[in-house]
Amino acid sequence: MCGVTCQLRTVGPGMSTLCVLRTRCFLRQVLPGLPAAMHRHYSLDVSAPLLRTQGYVDGRWVSAASVFPVLDPATGKEIARVSDCGPAEAKQAVDAAYKAFHSWKQCTAKERSILLRKWFDLLTLHKEDLAKLITFESGKPMRESLAEITYSASFLEWFSEEARRVYGDIVPSPAKDRKILLLKQPAGVASIITPWNFPSAMITRKVGAALAAGCTVVVKPAEDTPLSALALAELAEQAGIPAGVFNVVPCSREKTPAVGEVLCTDPLVAKISFTGSTTTGKLLLKMAADTVKKATMELGGHAPFIVFDSADVDKAVAGAMASKFRNSGQTCVCSNRFLVQSGIHDRFMEKLGKAMDAELRVGHGSEPDTTQGPLINTRAAEKVVQQVSDAVSRGAKVLKGGKRLDGSFMEPTLLANVTTDMLCMKEETFGPLLPVIRFNTEEEALAIANASNVGLAGYCYSQDVSQIWRVMEALEVGIVGVNEGLLSTPEAMFGGVKQSGLGCEGSKYGIKEYLEVKYVCFGGLKP
Repeated sequence: MCGVTCQLRTVGPGMSTLCVLRTRCFLRQVLPGLPAAMHRHYSLDVSAPLLRTQGYVDGRWVSAASVFPVLDPATGKEIARVSDCGPAEAKQAVDAAYKAFHSWKQCTAKERSILLRKWFDLLTLHKEDLAKLITFESGKPMRESLAEITYSASFLEWFSEEARRVYGDIVPSPAKDRKILLLKQPAGVASIITPWNFPSAMITRKVGAALAAGCTVVVKPAEDTPLSALALAELAEQAGIPAGVFNVVPCSREKTPAVGEVLCTDPLVAKISFTGSTTTGKLLLKMAADTVKKATMELGGHAPFIVFDSADVDKAVAGAMASKFRNSGQTCVCSNRFLVQSGIHDRFMEKLGKAMDAELRVGHGSEPDTTQGPLINTRAAEKVVQQVSDAVSRGAKVLKGGKRLDGSFMEPTLLANVTTDMLCMKEETFGPLLPVIRFNTEEEALAIANASNVGLAGYCYSQDVSQIWRVMEALEVGIVGVNEGLLSTPEAMFGGVKQSGLGCEGSKYGIKEYLEVKYVCFGGLKP
Protein backbone atom coordinates (compact mmCIF):
# COMPACT_ATOMS: atom_id res chain seq x y z
CA MET A 1 0.00 0.00 0.00
CA CYS A 2 2.81 2.43 0.88
CA GLY A 3 5.76 3.47 -1.20
CA VAL A 4 8.01 6.29 -2.20
CA THR A 5 6.57 8.28 -5.08
CA CYS A 6 8.36 9.11 -8.31
CA GLN A 7 8.88 12.58 -6.89
CA LEU A 8 11.55 11.44 -4.47
CA ARG A 9 13.88 12.69 -7.20
CA THR A 10 12.96 16.04 -8.62
CA VAL A 11 14.12 14.92 -12.07
CA GLY A 12 13.44 11.34 -13.05
CA PRO A 13 11.38 9.03 -15.21
CA GLY A 14 8.23 9.79 -13.22
CA MET A 15 8.46 13.58 -13.42
CA SER A 16 7.38 15.54 -16.49
CA THR A 17 9.35 18.39 -18.08
CA LEU A 18 6.47 20.71 -17.21
CA CYS A 19 6.83 19.80 -13.53
CA VAL A 20 10.54 20.59 -13.64
CA LEU A 21 9.87 23.94 -15.30
CA ARG A 22 7.26 24.82 -12.69
CA THR A 23 9.72 23.97 -9.94
CA ARG A 24 12.36 26.20 -11.53
CA CYS A 25 9.86 29.04 -11.89
CA PHE A 26 8.86 28.68 -8.23
CA LEU A 27 12.48 28.79 -7.10
CA ARG A 28 13.27 31.85 -9.22
CA GLN A 29 10.51 33.73 -7.40
CA VAL A 30 11.52 32.47 -3.96
CA LEU A 31 15.28 32.72 -4.29
CA PRO A 32 16.06 35.77 -6.43
CA GLY A 33 19.42 36.19 -4.70
CA LEU A 34 20.62 32.68 -5.46
CA PRO A 35 20.84 32.30 -9.24
CA ALA A 36 22.96 29.16 -8.98
CA ALA A 37 20.05 27.45 -7.28
CA MET A 38 17.96 27.81 -10.41
CA HIS A 39 20.01 25.10 -12.08
CA ARG A 40 19.75 22.63 -9.22
CA HIS A 41 17.31 19.74 -9.19
CA TYR A 42 16.48 18.88 -5.61
CA SER A 43 16.38 15.19 -4.78
CA LEU A 44 16.01 13.17 -1.61
CA ASP A 45 18.73 10.59 -2.04
CA VAL A 46 19.11 8.34 1.01
CA SER A 47 19.89 4.67 1.46
CA ALA A 48 16.85 2.45 0.96
CA PRO A 49 16.72 0.90 4.46
CA LEU A 50 16.35 4.33 6.06
CA LEU A 51 13.53 5.50 3.81
CA ARG A 52 10.61 3.73 5.46
CA THR A 53 6.97 4.49 4.70
CA GLN A 54 5.07 1.98 6.83
CA GLY A 55 4.21 2.00 10.51
CA TYR A 56 6.42 0.05 12.90
CA VAL A 57 4.55 -2.10 15.41
CA ASP A 58 5.86 -5.03 17.47
CA GLY A 59 9.01 -5.26 15.42
CA ARG A 60 7.15 -5.42 12.09
CA TRP A 61 6.58 -2.90 9.29
CA VAL A 62 2.83 -2.59 8.89
CA SER A 63 0.65 -1.00 6.22
CA ALA A 64 -2.61 0.83 6.86
CA ALA A 65 -5.75 0.95 4.74
CA SER A 66 -4.70 4.30 3.27
CA VAL A 67 -1.68 6.57 2.88
CA PHE A 68 -0.99 10.28 3.29
CA PRO A 69 1.54 12.48 1.46
CA VAL A 70 4.71 13.95 2.91
CA LEU A 71 5.67 17.22 1.22
CA ASP A 72 8.89 19.16 0.79
CA PRO A 73 7.81 22.52 2.27
CA ALA A 74 10.34 24.34 0.07
CA THR A 75 8.75 23.22 -3.20
CA GLY A 76 5.36 21.86 -2.16
CA LYS A 77 6.21 18.63 -3.96
CA GLU A 78 5.33 15.20 -2.63
CA ILE A 79 8.38 13.22 -1.53
CA ALA A 80 6.71 10.12 -0.08
CA ARG A 81 3.44 8.47 0.84
CA VAL A 82 3.25 7.01 4.32
CA SER A 83 0.87 4.58 6.01
CA ASP A 84 -2.01 6.49 7.54
CA CYS A 85 -2.39 4.60 10.80
CA GLY A 86 -5.62 4.91 12.73
CA PRO A 87 -7.00 3.93 16.14
CA ALA A 88 -6.71 0.21 15.33
CA GLU A 89 -2.99 0.43 14.62
CA ALA A 90 -2.49 2.66 17.65
CA LYS A 91 -4.18 0.08 19.86
CA GLN A 92 -2.04 -2.69 18.38
CA ALA A 93 1.05 -0.65 19.16
CA VAL A 94 -0.06 -0.05 22.75
CA ASP A 95 -0.77 -3.76 23.22
CA ALA A 96 2.62 -4.66 21.76
CA ALA A 97 4.38 -2.16 24.02
CA TYR A 98 2.54 -3.48 27.07
CA LYS A 99 3.52 -7.05 26.27
CA ALA A 100 7.14 -6.08 25.67
CA PHE A 101 7.27 -4.03 28.87
CA HIS A 102 7.14 -7.14 31.05
CA SER A 103 10.36 -8.49 29.54
CA TRP A 104 12.11 -5.16 28.86
CA LYS A 105 11.85 -4.05 32.49
CA GLN A 106 13.55 -7.30 33.50
CA CYS A 107 16.63 -6.48 31.42
CA THR A 108 19.48 -5.23 33.53
CA ALA A 109 20.37 -1.57 33.39
CA LYS A 110 23.64 -2.53 31.73
CA GLU A 111 21.83 -4.48 28.99
CA ARG A 112 19.57 -1.53 28.23
CA SER A 113 22.59 0.77 28.30
CA ILE A 114 24.45 -1.31 25.72
CA LEU A 115 21.50 -1.31 23.31
CA LEU A 116 21.01 2.45 23.59
CA ARG A 117 24.71 2.93 22.91
CA LYS A 118 24.45 0.78 19.78
CA TRP A 119 21.51 2.91 18.64
CA PHE A 120 23.60 6.04 19.24
CA ASP A 121 26.45 4.60 17.16
CA LEU A 122 24.08 3.89 14.26
CA LEU A 123 22.67 7.42 14.28
CA THR A 124 26.20 8.77 14.15
CA LEU A 125 27.12 6.41 11.32
CA HIS A 126 24.10 7.42 9.21
CA LYS A 127 24.01 11.12 10.12
CA GLU A 128 24.20 12.36 6.52
CA ASP A 129 21.16 10.39 5.35
CA LEU A 130 19.20 11.18 8.50
CA ALA A 131 19.94 14.88 8.04
CA LYS A 132 18.69 14.74 4.44
CA LEU A 133 15.38 13.33 5.67
CA ILE A 134 15.01 16.23 8.09
CA THR A 135 15.83 18.81 5.43
CA PHE A 136 13.40 17.46 2.86
CA GLU A 137 10.44 16.90 5.18
CA SER A 138 10.83 19.97 7.41
CA GLY A 139 12.72 22.45 5.21
CA LYS A 140 15.54 22.89 7.72
CA PRO A 141 18.93 23.91 6.22
CA MET A 142 21.28 20.95 5.87
CA ARG A 143 23.85 22.33 8.30
CA GLU A 144 21.14 22.61 10.96
CA SER A 145 19.82 19.13 10.13
CA LEU A 146 23.29 17.68 10.66
CA ALA A 147 23.48 19.53 13.98
CA GLU A 148 20.10 18.09 14.94
CA ILE A 149 21.27 14.53 14.28
CA THR A 150 24.29 15.13 16.50
CA TYR A 151 21.95 16.55 19.14
CA SER A 152 19.48 13.70 18.66
CA ALA A 153 22.19 11.05 19.03
CA SER A 154 23.56 12.76 22.13
CA PHE A 155 20.39 11.94 24.06
CA LEU A 156 20.81 8.24 23.31
CA GLU A 157 24.41 8.46 24.47
CA TRP A 158 23.47 10.39 27.61
CA PHE A 159 20.63 8.11 28.64
CA SER A 160 22.64 4.99 27.84
CA GLU A 161 24.88 6.22 30.66
CA GLU A 162 22.04 7.38 32.93
CA ALA A 163 20.41 3.93 32.70
CA ARG A 164 23.06 2.65 35.10
CA ARG A 165 22.57 5.51 37.56
CA VAL A 166 18.97 4.91 38.61
CA TYR A 167 19.62 4.60 42.32
CA GLY A 168 17.17 3.79 45.07
CA ASP A 169 17.60 4.60 48.76
CA ILE A 170 17.94 2.85 52.08
CA VAL A 171 16.53 5.23 54.68
CA PRO A 172 17.46 5.02 58.38
CA SER A 173 14.52 3.48 60.20
CA PRO A 174 13.12 4.79 63.51
CA ALA A 175 12.57 1.17 64.62
CA LYS A 176 15.26 -1.47 65.15
CA ASP A 177 13.19 -4.35 63.73
CA ARG A 178 12.66 -2.95 60.21
CA LYS A 179 14.43 -1.44 57.23
CA ILE A 180 13.08 1.24 54.91
CA LEU A 181 13.80 0.83 51.20
CA LEU A 182 12.84 3.18 48.36
CA LEU A 183 12.92 1.44 44.97
CA LYS A 184 12.90 3.10 41.53
CA GLN A 185 10.83 1.16 38.98
CA PRO A 186 9.75 1.92 35.38
CA ALA A 187 6.29 3.45 35.00
CA GLY A 188 5.14 1.28 32.08
CA VAL A 189 4.05 2.04 28.53
CA ALA A 190 4.71 5.65 27.47
CA SER A 191 2.92 7.46 24.65
CA ILE A 192 5.33 9.83 22.92
CA ILE A 193 3.77 12.60 20.81
CA THR A 194 6.29 14.77 19.02
CA PRO A 195 6.43 17.95 16.86
CA TRP A 196 7.78 18.61 13.36
CA ASN A 197 10.41 21.24 14.16
CA PHE A 198 12.90 18.74 15.62
CA PRO A 199 11.61 15.48 14.12
CA SER A 200 14.52 13.38 15.37
CA ALA A 201 15.78 15.03 18.56
CA MET A 202 12.36 15.39 20.19
CA ILE A 203 11.92 11.63 19.86
CA THR A 204 15.30 10.60 21.26
CA ARG A 205 15.09 13.10 24.14
CA LYS A 206 11.94 11.35 25.32
CA VAL A 207 12.54 7.79 24.17
CA GLY A 208 16.14 7.67 25.38
CA ALA A 209 14.98 8.41 28.92
CA ALA A 210 12.00 6.06 28.71
CA LEU A 211 13.97 3.06 27.45
CA ALA A 212 16.80 3.70 29.90
CA ALA A 213 14.28 3.62 32.75
CA GLY A 214 12.80 0.32 31.51
CA CYS A 215 9.65 1.70 29.86
CA THR A 216 8.40 0.83 26.39
CA VAL A 217 7.02 3.42 23.98
CA VAL A 218 4.56 4.21 21.21
CA VAL A 219 5.64 7.21 19.14
CA LYS A 220 3.15 9.36 17.21
CA PRO A 221 5.29 11.68 15.05
CA ALA A 222 4.01 14.91 13.54
CA GLU A 223 2.12 14.36 10.29
CA ASP A 224 4.52 16.71 8.46
CA THR A 225 7.66 14.78 9.43
CA PRO A 226 7.10 11.02 9.84
CA LEU A 227 10.13 9.91 7.81
CA SER A 228 12.65 10.78 10.52
CA ALA A 229 10.72 8.79 13.12
CA LEU A 230 10.51 5.75 10.85
CA ALA A 231 14.24 5.95 10.12
CA LEU A 232 14.86 5.91 13.87
CA ALA A 233 12.74 2.75 14.08
CA GLU A 234 14.85 1.11 11.38
CA LEU A 235 18.05 1.90 13.29
CA ALA A 236 16.51 0.79 16.59
CA GLU A 237 15.82 -2.57 15.01
CA GLN A 238 19.36 -2.76 13.67
CA ALA A 239 20.66 -1.92 17.16
CA GLY A 240 18.81 -4.91 18.60
CA ILE A 241 16.03 -3.08 20.47
CA PRO A 242 13.51 -5.92 21.06
CA ALA A 243 10.18 -6.06 19.24
CA GLY A 244 7.46 -4.02 20.91
CA VAL A 245 9.83 -1.81 22.89
CA PHE A 246 9.84 0.99 20.27
CA ASN A 247 6.74 1.45 18.10
CA VAL A 248 5.86 4.19 15.59
CA VAL A 249 2.33 4.99 14.35
CA PRO A 250 2.43 7.74 11.69
CA CYS A 251 -0.87 9.30 10.70
CA SER A 252 -2.39 12.20 8.79
CA ARG A 253 -3.75 15.39 10.31
CA GLU A 254 -7.27 13.99 9.86
CA LYS A 255 -6.55 10.87 11.91
CA THR A 256 -4.44 12.56 14.56
CA PRO A 257 -7.32 13.25 17.01
CA ALA A 258 -8.48 9.60 16.99
CA VAL A 259 -4.94 8.23 17.34
CA GLY A 260 -4.15 10.74 20.07
CA GLU A 261 -7.24 9.70 21.97
CA VAL A 262 -6.10 6.07 22.03
CA LEU A 263 -2.62 7.03 23.19
CA CYS A 264 -3.96 9.26 25.98
CA THR A 265 -6.89 7.17 27.24
CA ASP A 266 -5.91 3.50 26.87
CA PRO A 267 -5.66 1.99 30.37
CA LEU A 268 -2.47 0.14 29.39
CA VAL A 269 -0.66 3.45 28.88
CA ALA A 270 0.94 4.71 32.09
CA LYS A 271 2.65 7.86 30.86
CA ILE A 272 2.33 10.48 28.13
CA SER A 273 5.01 12.87 26.96
CA PHE A 274 4.11 15.63 24.54
CA THR A 275 5.94 18.51 22.88
CA GLY A 276 3.76 21.02 21.06
CA SER A 277 1.36 23.87 21.56
CA THR A 278 -0.15 24.77 24.93
CA THR A 279 -3.65 24.43 23.47
CA THR A 280 -3.05 20.84 22.34
CA GLY A 281 -1.26 19.99 25.56
CA LYS A 282 -4.32 21.00 27.58
CA LEU A 283 -6.53 18.73 25.46
CA LEU A 284 -4.20 15.78 25.98
CA LEU A 285 -4.06 16.40 29.72
CA LYS A 286 -7.84 16.36 29.88
CA MET A 287 -7.96 13.01 28.07
CA ALA A 288 -5.25 11.55 30.29
CA ALA A 289 -6.97 12.70 33.48
CA ASP A 290 -9.64 9.98 33.48
CA THR A 291 -6.99 7.29 33.95
CA VAL A 292 -4.65 9.54 36.00
CA LYS A 293 -1.60 9.08 33.81
CA LYS A 294 1.80 10.58 34.50
CA ALA A 295 2.45 13.42 32.08
CA THR A 296 5.36 15.46 30.82
CA MET A 297 4.36 18.50 28.78
CA GLU A 298 6.82 20.70 26.88
CA LEU A 299 4.51 23.38 25.55
CA GLY A 300 4.62 26.83 23.98
CA GLY A 301 7.07 29.59 24.74
CA HIS A 302 7.31 33.34 24.19
CA ALA A 303 10.91 34.00 25.14
CA PRO A 304 12.08 37.50 26.08
CA PHE A 305 15.58 38.56 24.98
CA ILE A 306 16.79 41.47 27.13
CA VAL A 307 19.83 43.57 26.20
CA PHE A 308 21.01 45.97 28.92
CA ASP A 309 23.19 49.04 28.46
CA SER A 310 26.23 47.25 29.90
CA ALA A 311 26.02 44.40 27.37
CA ASP A 312 28.69 43.59 24.83
CA VAL A 313 26.77 44.66 21.72
CA ASP A 314 28.54 42.31 19.33
CA LYS A 315 27.87 39.32 21.55
CA ALA A 316 24.25 40.37 22.00
CA VAL A 317 23.77 40.65 18.23
CA ALA A 318 25.36 37.23 17.69
CA GLY A 319 23.12 35.77 20.38
CA ALA A 320 20.03 37.35 18.87
CA MET A 321 20.87 35.96 15.42
CA ALA A 322 21.41 32.46 16.79
CA SER A 323 18.38 32.46 19.05
CA LYS A 324 15.92 34.03 16.59
CA PHE A 325 16.83 32.66 13.17
CA ARG A 326 17.75 29.06 13.92
CA ASN A 327 15.31 26.89 11.95
CA SER A 328 13.81 30.11 10.55
CA GLY A 329 12.49 30.99 13.99
CA GLN A 330 10.66 27.70 14.43
CA THR A 331 11.90 26.52 17.83
CA CYS A 332 10.11 26.60 21.16
CA VAL A 333 13.00 28.47 22.84
CA CYS A 334 13.32 31.04 20.04
CA SER A 335 13.47 34.61 21.27
CA ASN A 336 10.15 36.27 20.42
CA ARG A 337 10.24 39.56 22.29
CA PHE A 338 13.41 41.66 22.07
CA LEU A 339 13.85 44.31 24.74
CA VAL A 340 16.81 46.69 24.28
CA GLN A 341 17.73 49.42 26.75
CA SER A 342 17.71 53.00 25.47
CA GLY A 343 21.42 53.66 25.90
CA ILE A 344 22.42 50.82 23.60
CA HIS A 345 19.34 50.55 21.41
CA ASP A 346 20.51 52.39 18.28
CA ARG A 347 23.90 50.66 18.12
CA PHE A 348 22.26 47.27 18.62
CA MET A 349 19.74 47.89 15.84
CA GLU A 350 22.39 49.09 13.39
CA LYS A 351 24.64 46.09 13.99
CA LEU A 352 21.75 43.65 13.98
CA GLY A 353 20.54 44.94 10.61
CA LYS A 354 24.02 44.54 9.14
CA ALA A 355 24.29 41.01 10.55
CA MET A 356 20.97 40.05 8.98
CA ASP A 357 22.16 41.33 5.58
CA ALA A 358 25.50 39.57 5.85
CA GLU A 359 24.51 36.22 7.33
CA LEU A 360 20.97 35.27 6.26
CA ARG A 361 20.32 33.49 2.97
CA VAL A 362 16.87 32.20 2.03
CA GLY A 363 16.72 29.03 -0.04
CA HIS A 364 16.15 25.29 -0.25
CA GLY A 365 17.67 23.55 2.74
CA SER A 366 19.89 21.34 0.59
CA GLU A 367 21.78 24.37 -0.78
CA PRO A 368 25.06 24.69 1.13
CA ASP A 369 24.79 28.45 1.72
CA THR A 370 21.14 28.45 2.83
CA THR A 371 20.56 29.62 6.39
CA GLN A 372 16.80 30.24 6.16
CA GLY A 373 14.58 27.52 4.77
CA PRO A 374 10.82 27.67 4.34
CA LEU A 375 8.34 27.67 7.17
CA ILE A 376 6.67 24.32 7.64
CA ASN A 377 3.54 25.25 5.66
CA THR A 378 1.59 28.20 4.27
CA ARG A 379 -0.43 28.58 7.50
CA ALA A 380 2.80 29.30 9.36
CA ALA A 381 3.78 31.97 6.82
CA GLU A 382 0.33 33.54 7.03
CA LYS A 383 0.67 33.84 10.80
CA VAL A 384 3.93 35.79 10.47
CA VAL A 385 2.39 38.07 7.84
CA GLN A 386 -0.54 38.73 10.15
CA GLN A 387 1.77 39.70 13.01
CA VAL A 388 3.78 42.03 10.78
CA SER A 389 0.64 43.69 9.42
CA ASP A 390 -0.77 44.15 12.90
CA ALA A 391 2.48 45.68 14.18
CA VAL A 392 2.75 48.11 11.25
CA SER A 393 -0.87 49.16 11.70
CA ARG A 394 -0.05 50.04 15.29
CA GLY A 395 3.04 52.12 14.50
CA ALA A 396 5.90 49.64 14.10
CA LYS A 397 8.51 50.28 11.42
CA VAL A 398 9.85 47.53 9.13
CA LEU A 399 13.64 47.88 8.96
CA LYS A 400 14.37 44.59 7.18
CA GLY A 401 12.24 42.17 5.20
CA GLY A 402 8.56 42.14 6.03
CA LYS A 403 7.34 40.35 2.93
CA ARG A 404 6.06 36.88 2.32
CA LEU A 405 7.66 35.07 -0.61
CA ASP A 406 6.10 32.28 -2.63
CA GLY A 407 4.89 29.13 -0.92
CA SER A 408 5.81 29.06 2.75
CA PHE A 409 8.96 31.20 2.49
CA MET A 410 9.13 34.38 4.54
CA GLU A 411 11.68 37.17 4.50
CA PRO A 412 13.62 37.51 7.78
CA THR A 413 12.03 40.61 9.29
CA LEU A 414 13.25 43.27 11.74
CA LEU A 415 10.71 45.60 13.39
CA ALA A 416 11.41 48.79 15.35
CA ASN A 417 9.09 51.02 17.41
CA VAL A 418 7.33 47.95 18.77
CA THR A 419 4.88 48.27 21.67
CA THR A 420 3.38 45.76 24.06
CA ASP A 421 -0.12 45.98 22.56
CA MET A 422 1.01 44.41 19.28
CA LEU A 423 0.11 40.83 18.39
CA CYS A 424 3.74 39.77 18.07
CA MET A 425 4.24 40.67 21.73
CA LYS A 426 1.23 38.68 22.86
CA GLU A 427 1.55 35.37 21.05
CA GLU A 428 4.34 33.05 19.95
CA THR A 429 5.44 33.70 16.36
CA PHE A 430 7.26 30.56 15.18
CA GLY A 431 8.82 32.39 12.26
CA PRO A 432 11.68 34.76 11.30
CA LEU A 433 10.22 37.91 12.87
CA LEU A 434 12.36 39.98 15.25
CA PRO A 435 10.39 42.76 17.00
CA VAL A 436 12.33 45.18 19.21
CA ILE A 437 10.99 47.23 22.13
CA ARG A 438 13.03 50.07 23.61
CA PHE A 439 13.02 50.21 27.45
CA ASN A 440 14.55 52.46 30.08
CA THR A 441 14.83 50.58 33.39
CA GLU A 442 15.50 47.05 34.60
CA GLU A 443 12.15 47.00 36.38
CA GLU A 444 10.36 47.96 33.18
CA ALA A 445 12.10 45.18 31.23
CA LEU A 446 11.23 42.54 33.79
CA ALA A 447 7.60 43.64 33.91
CA ILE A 448 7.32 43.26 30.13
CA ALA A 449 9.27 39.98 30.09
CA ASN A 450 7.08 38.38 32.76
CA ALA A 451 3.76 39.61 31.32
CA SER A 452 3.00 36.25 29.72
CA ASN A 453 1.10 33.13 30.72
CA VAL A 454 3.96 30.95 29.43
CA GLY A 455 7.53 30.72 30.63
CA LEU A 456 9.86 28.36 28.80
CA ALA A 457 13.08 30.28 28.05
CA GLY A 458 14.45 33.77 28.57
CA TYR A 459 17.70 35.53 27.69
CA CYS A 460 19.61 38.49 29.07
CA TYR A 461 22.79 40.23 28.02
CA SER A 462 24.68 42.29 30.57
CA GLN A 463 28.18 42.63 32.04
CA ASP A 464 26.88 43.76 35.43
CA VAL A 465 27.15 40.68 37.64
CA SER A 466 24.71 41.96 40.25
CA GLN A 467 22.19 42.77 37.53
CA ILE A 468 22.64 39.36 35.93
CA TRP A 469 21.90 37.68 39.24
CA ARG A 470 18.80 39.78 39.87
CA VAL A 471 17.39 39.25 36.39
CA MET A 472 18.22 35.54 36.29
CA GLU A 473 16.23 34.98 39.47
CA ALA A 474 13.38 37.31 38.54
CA LEU A 475 12.63 35.94 35.06
CA GLU A 476 9.58 33.69 35.24
CA VAL A 477 10.92 30.97 32.94
CA GLY A 478 12.36 27.49 33.28
CA ILE A 479 15.52 28.14 31.22
CA VAL A 480 17.72 31.24 31.25
CA GLY A 481 20.51 32.12 28.84
CA VAL A 482 22.95 34.65 30.26
CA ASN A 483 25.10 36.14 27.48
CA GLU A 484 24.29 33.05 25.43
CA GLY A 485 21.70 32.45 22.71
CA LEU A 486 21.95 28.66 22.26
CA LEU A 487 21.11 26.66 25.38
CA SER A 488 20.11 23.07 24.69
CA THR A 489 22.33 20.17 25.74
CA PRO A 490 21.49 16.68 27.05
CA GLU A 491 23.36 17.34 30.29
CA ALA A 492 20.97 20.15 31.31
CA MET A 493 17.28 19.88 32.06
CA PHE A 494 14.75 21.30 29.61
CA GLY A 495 11.36 22.49 30.82
CA GLY A 496 9.20 25.49 31.54
CA VAL A 497 6.94 27.10 34.12
CA LYS A 498 3.45 28.62 33.99
CA GLN A 499 1.60 27.22 30.95
CA SER A 500 4.80 26.15 29.23
CA GLY A 501 4.45 22.68 30.62
CA LEU A 502 4.90 20.09 33.31
CA GLY A 503 8.03 18.17 34.26
CA CYS A 504 11.30 18.28 32.37
CA GLU A 505 13.43 16.44 29.85
CA GLY A 506 17.14 15.77 29.50
CA SER A 507 19.74 15.75 32.29
CA LYS A 508 19.68 13.42 35.29
CA TYR A 509 16.16 14.65 36.00
CA GLY A 510 14.69 13.56 32.67
CA ILE A 511 14.79 9.86 33.47
CA LYS A 512 12.85 10.43 36.67
CA GLU A 513 9.79 11.33 34.58
CA TYR A 514 9.56 7.64 33.59
CA LEU A 515 10.09 6.15 37.05
CA GLU A 516 7.86 5.38 40.02
CA VAL A 517 9.19 5.29 43.59
CA LYS A 518 8.08 2.30 45.64
CA TYR A 519 8.40 2.28 49.43
CA VAL A 520 9.19 -1.11 50.97
CA CYS A 521 9.03 -1.59 54.73
CA PHE A 522 11.00 -4.73 55.55
CA GLY A 523 9.90 -5.67 59.06
CA GLY A 524 10.16 -8.55 61.50
CA LEU A 525 13.93 -8.32 61.72
CA LYS A 526 15.76 -9.40 64.83
CA PRO A 527 17.73 -6.54 66.36
